[in-house]
Amino acid sequence: MAKPSTHQPVYSIFALMYIAICGNIGSGKTTLAEKLGHHYGWNVLYESVEDNPYLADFYEDMEKWAFHLQIHFLNSRFNQIKTIQESGVSSIQDRTIYEDAYIFANNLRSSNLLNERDYRTYRDLFNSMVEHIKAPDLLIYLKADIPRLVNQIQKRGRSYETTMRIDYLKNLNDHYVEWIKDYDQGNLLVIDVNNLDFVENPEDFALIVERIDAEIHGLFSQQ
Repeated sequence: MAKPSTHQPVYSIFALMYIAICGNIGSGKTTLAEKLGHHYGWNVLYESVEDNPYLADFYEDMEKWAFHLQIHFLNSRFNQIKTIQESGVSSIQDRTIYEDAYIFANNLRSSNLLNERDYRTYRDLFNSMVEHIKAPDLLIYLKADIPRLVNQIQKRGRSYETTMRIDYLKNLNDHYVEWIKDYDQGNLLVIDVNNLDFVENPEDFALIVERIDAEIHGLFSQQ
């Protein structure tokens, strides 16, 4: 949960915002969500990673655990969105339910790691869930190339990610390109993070905040 920031933009007083951050593994979603939550004083809902009972097993044997992992993430994300919609407070979500289906499950299917029967069951459940949720007011896509992703993954040093293959990351990136190109659920902001360091460089973080502020003010002008 994000701590309130001493900096409170005027629009945070009268408008509820639901922002989601998407991007490949290692693109910096969680870190940016945490920093934005502190900056704006908004709640942050993190991806279920450290407490995920299937993730380590999945990286050891993707075909065996793919369906279990995807169902866990789907349920977790759906519950997060219900929390956001019922909370009445502005929130930032670390990864979206749409990525679960259109990126990760789709990639597992195309890689023959998720069989057609399990994929259909998964998509039926996903389709039922999305009828009851609201898309983010603003989706932020962190665009990152493979060298950047690999560097960040190595830097954070999660043991279960050491077996991750480069072609797995590449396939995910390809799916992100296709999905973002046709994204029509709401407003979209694409941020190329290949040459940004929003953790160590305050100017880079300020640049991201400036772009988000411009998008948010644009949303208000439409209301």
